[in-house]
Amino acid sequence: MFARTLSLVLIAACCAARADEPIARTVESHGYAKAIELKLGTTRAVLCPEVGGRVLEFSRGGADAMYFDQAEKKRTPGKPGPVSAGRFDYGPELVVTPHPKTWGGEWTAEIAKDGSVKLTGPDEAGIRVTREFRLVKYGDSIGLSCVQTLTNTGDAVREVCHWGRSFSPAGGICAIPLGDRPSRFPSKYAMYEEGATINVRPADDNIRERDGFLEIVAPPRKPKLGFDTYAGWLGYVMPSDVAFVKRFPTFPDRVYNEAAAITLSVWSPKGAMIELEPIGPRERLKPGASASFTEDWWLLPHPFPKAGAKLDLKALAAQVEKETAPPK
Repeated sequence: MFARTLSLVLIAACCAARADEPIARTVESHGYAKAIELKLGTTRAVLCPEVGGRVLEFSRGGADAMYFDQAEKKRTPGKPGPVSAGRFDYGPELVVTPHPKTWGGEWTAEIAKDGSVKLTGPDEAGIRVTREFRLVKYGDSIGLSCVQTLTNTGDAVREVCHWGRSFSPAGGICAIPLGDRPSRFPSKYAMYEEGATINVRPADDNIRERDGFLEIVAPPRKPKLGFDTYAGWLGYVMPSDVAFVKRFPTFPDRVYNEAAAITLSVWSPKGAMIELEPIGPRERLKPGASASFTEDWWLLPHPFPKAGAKLDLKALAAQVEKETAPPK
């Protein structure tokens, strides 16, 4: 009896140890046969090496922060189709060399023993892109670390920058901390108008400044917005009572080479999704050189305000600092 009890205790201890370690495995998911699942506790990420090297799902307890277009399940292999959910890219947006294979083509995947995953894109337009994903734990919070590396495989100097372009379901409230540095924009954000016009003094009832934040409570007059905040994070609070938080580094003393020199963009059209887009600084890459940029994604339980109420921005900021700040 003692031996049997001891055996059960050891098995339970082993299972508990495994529960605290990230698991990565190939699965069939979202209509893709070679998707890769990362799982730790109730947090789950699903990656897609078959199309674009992106994140198909990032969920906690079943609440998913990604918007996945169901039309992807009907796509014809080898033909362009919708690329939704957790996309990444590189810029500058208006002048970058097109790279459709990197954006929507097939990538290779490597699963490491520590539960991390490395996706490698095709060598295209003189740039090779790799993305490394791993689930990380700070206290009781579990996040997804996303590291994109750009390598110059050509024979000339290239100037590029990181772009995050993930889709989340519409209907939430986007909170953008302004930080302690003054904005270059009179309205503290820029609105992209028709054509190439960038309006730095827009006004919109669905974008308000409050408690040190800009808050997007509904789709504005024009969907594409740019921000020059150096606070290094944004929060998107969803009706599912979950806050999707992206943390990313900012560099006040470096050049940002997008047209409006922005550190963050949000595309909020009327429809099913919103796009949350951290932007990296200019990387001037000599032939053979590489540069990396990290986005850390978190899902935090946070109440969505009831009808007529406002989001408690100060409480959100305190929660983000407590639950997602790297340990010192």
